[in-house]
Amino acid sequence: MEKERDYYEILGVPRDADLKSIKDAYHRLAMKWHPDRNKAPDAEERFKEIAKAYAVLSNPEKRAQYDAHGFEGIAHFSEEDLFRGVNLGSLFGDLGFGFGAGGDSIFDRFFGSGIQRPRRGQSLRIDLELPLTHIAKGGKETVEYSRPVNCASCNGYGTRSGKPPDECKTCNGTGHIVKTRKTEEKKGHSFSFQQVSNCPNCHGRGRIAKERCKNCGGDGQIDKIEKLRIDIPPGIEDGMALRVPGHGLPGGPGRESGDLRVVVHTAPDARYQRRGADLWRAETIQITDAVLGTRLQVPTLDGEVRIKVPPGTQPNEILRLRGKGLPRFDRKGKGDINIRIQLQVPEKITPDEQKLFQQLRDLQQKKAGQRD
Repeated sequence: MEKERDYYEILGVPRDADLKSIKDAYHRLAMKWHPDRNKAPDAEERFKEIAKAYAVLSNPEKRAQYDAHGFEGIAHFSEEDLFRGVNLGSLFGDLGFGFGAGGDSIFDRFFGSGIQRPRRGQSLRIDLELPLTHIAKGGKETVEYSRPVNCASCNGYGTRSGKPPDECKTCNGTGHIVKTRKTEEKKGHSFSFQQVSNCPNCHGRGRIAKERCKNCGGDGQIDKIEKLRIDIPPGIEDGMALRVPGHGLPGGPGRESGDLRVVVHTAPDARYQRRGADLWRAETIQITDAVLGTRLQVPTLDGEVRIKVPPGTQPNEILRLRGKGLPRFDRKGKGDINIRIQLQVPEKITPDEQKLFQQLRDLQQKKAGQRD
């Protein structure tokens, strides 16, 4: 059995750390290991470990018992007790990641819950492609999508009265029929076979509506076009999912809808390739400019700038514009724009150019001979 790690070691804080230091450490590590943004195989386990350490160390009473007696001091707490009153998601603002009111709590999602709740609807995913300029600045974006919702006329039951349909008497509300058949075998042994099939009366639903809802035709759901304004944090990472609670698929009568997950992608840009917060671009220059040096006009997110290519620049050398890339998602500065220099070798040259190149070769050979 794997030994549980010390909570202070997990968060990387000293044993006398104050609450702010503990909270900052949790925020930094949870942002790194949350499974919605970290696809490593052990990300979920690491996140659980971090969340549990924070739940104990952020509570003065539980922390005191842990400091005095170690893991034995908190052994009498169930996991639900450990997380009671701890709002892990509030530290992430409105960024989603499976947190927030109206959706699954962090305890339910990663640790399970013994409390029986009505089953919620499933999550719905849509993809949102944004240009680099929008990702750099962040702000409000409108998403439009279609989803089924419970019919308001019948409360999702599909009945004209808006009340639950009657229980099917053929199957007693189970939705299926079970037929048992016994066969006699030699030596006194007998075997039973059960055949399970959908109820022919209610077609597997378990209930029968005497009169169907005219609005939804008895389905209990209708399609709805929704427009939502969502917050895009500056520098959001490519492929990150933002959660909008309660805007997913319906859960049926009396049940909460699932969540909408908006997966943000970076739109292709002819100027750059994105790698995290850094932007990369290739610039091709002539051999003479690489030797003698030159200046280039290159685009940035804030307009064009002139950069100096120093004499003697080598092929694939990288010129870096520090702080000109995207904002880092952890809010610690900005990335860079990296210019990779490529050399253009002329395929055809004029007689005068050939003469000059020959003279250059002669000079280089003479120079090499002097060194020898």
